Amino acid sequence: MEIRLGLILVKVAAVAAMTVVRLSLFGIRGLPPPSSPVSRSPNNGRGGASHPVASQRLPRSFSQLWTVRTTRQDPLPWGLLRNQVRRAIRQLPYPLFTARVSRNGASGSFFPEDELQSPTLLEFVTSERVKVVAMLALALALCNADRVVMSVAIVPLSKARGWSQSFSGIVQSSFLWGYLMSPIIGGALVDYYGGKIVMACGVTLWSLSTFLTPWAADTSLWALLAMRVLLGIAEGVALPSMNNMVSRWFPQTECSRAVGIAMAGFQLGSAIGLLISPIIMLKSGIFGPFVIFGLFGFLWVLVWLSGTTSTPQQHAQISRYELEYITKSQKSLNLRTDDRENSRMIPPLKKLLSKFPTWALISANAMHSWGYFVILTWMPVYFNIIYHVDLRQAAWFSALPWVMMAVLGYAAGYVSDMLIRRGVSITLTRKIMQSIGFVGPAIALIGLNAAKSPSVASAWLTAAVGLSSFSHSGFLVNFQEIAPNYTGVLHGMSNTAGTLAAILGTVGVGFFVQKMGSFHGFIVLTSTLYLLSALFWNTFATGEYVNFDSSL
Repeated sequence: MEIRLGLILVKVAAVAAMTVVRLSLFGIRGLPPPSSPVSRSPNNGRGGASHPVASQRLPRSFSQLWTVRTTRQDPLPWGLLRNQVRRAIRQLPYPLFTARVSRNGASGSFFPEDELQSPTLLEFVTSERVKVVAMLALALALCNADRVVMSVAIVPLSKARGWSQSFSGIVQSSFLWGYLMSPIIGGALVDYYGGKIVMACGVTLWSLSTFLTPWAADTSLWALLAMRVLLGIAEGVALPSMNNMVSRWFPQTECSRAVGIAMAGFQLGSAIGLLISPIIMLKSGIFGPFVIFGLFGFLWVLVWLSGTTSTPQQHAQISRYELEYITKSQKSLNLRTDDRENSRMIPPLKKLLSKFPTWALISANAMHSWGYFVILTWMPVYFNIIYHVDLRQAAWFSALPWVMMAVLGYAAGYVSDMLIRRGVSITLTRKIMQSIGFVGPAIALIGLNAAKSPSVASAWLTAAVGLSSFSHSGFLVNFQEIAPNYTGVLHGMSNTAGTLAAILGTVGVGFFVQKMGSFHGFIVLTSTLYLLSALFWNTFATGEYVNFDSSL
């Protein structure tokens, strides 16, 4: 009896559900809207009627999938539900479709313009654009791991070769010599050739220099320095290439999240390099990490060239839905994607430097690099002098700040994209994120200065490093927005300023402490510079397109 009652309830529920679906899709009488054509089968009278879906609901090639038949014996419309059809459509590869995506949005869409909604989490994670940004994150992780491995190997190398501390410093700083040379030129190449090719060349060169470092160290000091300089030159194109690929593959409402994912790889690369390199050295010698990281770089290049395209339009496996979502979202936010075709090999540097938004980006990058490198370079010395704690022996100092930056950087990107989707202007969103990225570390450094115990001071230090990652959703995304066709060279110019600021800051700390006899004054100075940079950014930054090709 209970089983029979359960079956009756299930049947009633099924009838009710199908009735609701029928009413929602075909109206009260079960017929298409008046504006839609109705075709009837030859056996119209007793055999039933056939109602293809209206052309605005599905394309012609799918009209056969949805034929609803009604008979006297079975009045329910048995067919595919609209959501099921749409989910199936989104998974189909692009080349299977006969209709094409037009840039003017006139035709070729499976979904009405107002129904092209943001993807679900599962659709986002499994999309082709996330595969691209995951590869970018791996490249940036290798970039930072190859960079920091020398800081781990320099101690045993110095002992084995009999290097002085001053020469060890020259070996480590030789990376910055090359890094100063390439960002502007590399950024111009990115704008002209695209991020895919330039990133592949960059990873190949820096992996080669990392792989050959053991040979160079055994050959001569000049060969070793040349490999370090080559490493810096090659890595100078990494961030401009990343920004270029993100701007092409992601709609504006997802750019911050994409940059957050890529920069999470960048930060985790430091943690991986610092934590794994000593273990590899114990197993395979001093030069083991150089060989292993170099080989991983070569493998990355093979996967990148075979599985990635410069733009989503060139990708063979991208779904129609994802391609429409990217292109329509970019067009709805007035991104000047067509201007990219007009990029020149020699950018108009004079015009770029004549606009205040450019200087807002340069000052923001310089301040971010100043605080970032000052904190991570001199805080171990600060804790040793003030609290008599050796942070280099603490595992958390090697990993926690980087992990905190990775987590908060992605969180900032998610919040930034959410604000833009909810109607907050891009300019205001970038100012909010960058204000947190500057004011947050400024307050944290003041707290660090006033801390009385190493545990409290370490908490303030971690907060300062973590909050600085909000800058990834501030100035780091802004290059794409103000100048999509000069993203690379703008990023290169600001990176050069950031490198100079990092050198000036790390060297300046030593002279300041030697002159003043205390770290506290320099921490207050850095905090003040953070606040002034936030004021400059909020005054001159914009999220709108800036025409750098117009006459001065």
